[in-house]
Amino acid sequence: MSEQPPPRVRVTGPSRRPTRRTARPRRSQIDEETRLGEIYLRSLLREQLRLAGLALLVLAVGLGGLPLLFWLVPDLAATRVAGLPLAWLLIGVAAYPFLVGVGWWYVRAAERNEDDFTDLVETVDRP
Repeated sequence: MSEQPPPRVRVTGPSRRPTRRTARPRRSQIDEETRLGEIYLRSLLREQLRLAGLALLVLAVGLGGLPLLFWLVPDLAATRVAGLPLAWLLIGVAAYPFLVGVGWWYVRAAERNEDDFTDLVETVDRP
């Protein structure tokens, strides 16, 4: 019995010719100031502006509504808590934790928007 040698196999390295289109992150669209990059950036700015408007609305209704409430309901303005007028307590004391809370919420939401945007632009476009 004569054994036949195994068939020959050609071993080659990776192709040295450049491909037509290489995969690249969407971030380059922003860096190169392309139309698509403008759309990505405009969407982030629009979302951040919407968030800022919502925060201002919450502040305007929350704090701006208190004087209006006391004007519309005079008996509420005359109410005293621990010897101090309720209006003073709400506007002079309770307003600060409210401002801190709205600020904390706004920063968290703005960072979440930026993280979502970063996740979007860091993904690679497939050829």
